Amino acid sequence: MKTYLALGDSYTIGEKVLVEENFPNQTVALLNGKLSIPQIIATTGWTTDELDAAITAANITTFDIVSLLIGVNNQYSERTVNNFEIEFEHLVQRAIAFANNNSTHVVVLSIPDWGVTPFAEGRDIKKIATEIDAYNLVCKMAAQKFNTNFIDITTAQRLDGNKEEFLAADKLHPSGKEYKKWAERLAEKINEIHSF
Repeated sequence: MKTYLALGDSYTIGEKVLVEENFPNQTVALLNGKLSIPQIIATTGWTTDELDAAITAANITTFDIVSLLIGVNNQYSERTVNNFEIEFEHLVQRAIAFANNNSTHVVVLSIPDWGVTPFAEGRDIKKIATEIDAYNLVCKMAAQKFNTNFIDITTAQRLDGNKEEFLAADKLHPSGKEYKKWAERLAEKINEIHSF
């Protein structure tokens, strides 16, 4: 059975949904016994530097698969893209180290666009979208630079982001139904990586 480490923020723990509905646990369920229960290092509101500090404190060993989804709180806090790039690349390199230095066992997921959700009503949603796009370009380029995998979940999430069934009760975070779509993409990628 392969081991799985999920690094991130509220989107990784599944804010406002049951634990089994977050995307790491749904990924494990989809792989049906091929992946162990995920170790999740993520907390709602974390920025890249906060995740980095938590990783250092966690004394992590090595894993067969590592996923990384982080950055929305950097954008929300209006940090610069340049600052994000430096900190995100550092996290990708750490993720690779946790994957036993096998970069192809690391999967970077794109950052969802919270601007499409009802929570963003009254805000400049075009500005949010533009900034999320800039952040996601950093994620994609870093994934390529360090030879890891990249999954774009943002394009599809933007289509569902204002639909009640795809939203948690806070009208900001995804529901289990949205997370299932991410889990399906991730499970497919893990199947490719480990040839299950």
